[in-house]
Amino acid sequence: MSTINGNNDNIYTQINKANQASDASGVKSSSQEDSDMFMQLMIAQLKNQDPTSPADTSEFMGQISNMQQVESMNNLTTTIEAMASSMVTSQSALQASSMVGQNIMISTDKTLSNEEGVINGVLSLNGKTDNVRLTVTDANGQVVETLDLGAYGPGNTDFNWKGAVENAGNEYSLKAEAKLENGTYTRIDTYLDNRVTSVTLGQNGIGMRINTAVGSTAIENVLRIGV
Repeated sequence: MSTINGNNDNIYTQINKANQASDASGVKSSSQEDSDMFMQLMIAQLKNQDPTSPADTSEFMGQISNMQQVESMNNLTTTIEAMASSMVTSQSALQASSMVGQNIMISTDKTLSNEEGVINGVLSLNGKTDNVRLTVTDANGQVVETLDLGAYGPGNTDFNWKGAVENAGNEYSLKAEAKLENGTYTRIDTYLDNRVTSVTLGQNGIGMRINTAVGSTAIENVLRIGV
């Protein structure tokens, strides 16, 4: 068996050790490791070839050329992936910038009343009900009003609550409850109108969050843009 060091380790053992060290450090890329492995194998073959029957030079050159092609393809793949990631981030940033300052319907129970003291929202029901009860509380937790909105069918339905004009811009919490057949009430989901103050982008544009005056929420919780 041919050896290339004084420890009687063949080239394959040395390459395995080198790969293990590289994996532990995390310094070299996969393509760089493949290239290093190939070159070590080539050097070992050249050092240990029979002088009386040298290997064909054209064969070695062909192997080198093939390795260069593989490395070029790996580098191209990495470049394309980086470009794709950059495009996703740019598109997300563009989408985010266009939302700032707009009013959106988001899944929440808090919002600020508009300049007329009105709160616009959407009720989300799984089935029909004879009545939806709406409880409005202020930022201090004091109940401002409790009212019956009447019967609603399944799906998303717009509604609004009209508060006092002099309290325009105040923070309120809205709790909507649907009446069941047995006369009890169960809470239902609400989407309330909130203005986007800023947008936070996650890594590579993923995990975007919408920030409003009353809190932050994930982009997935946005029902629609505009009232």
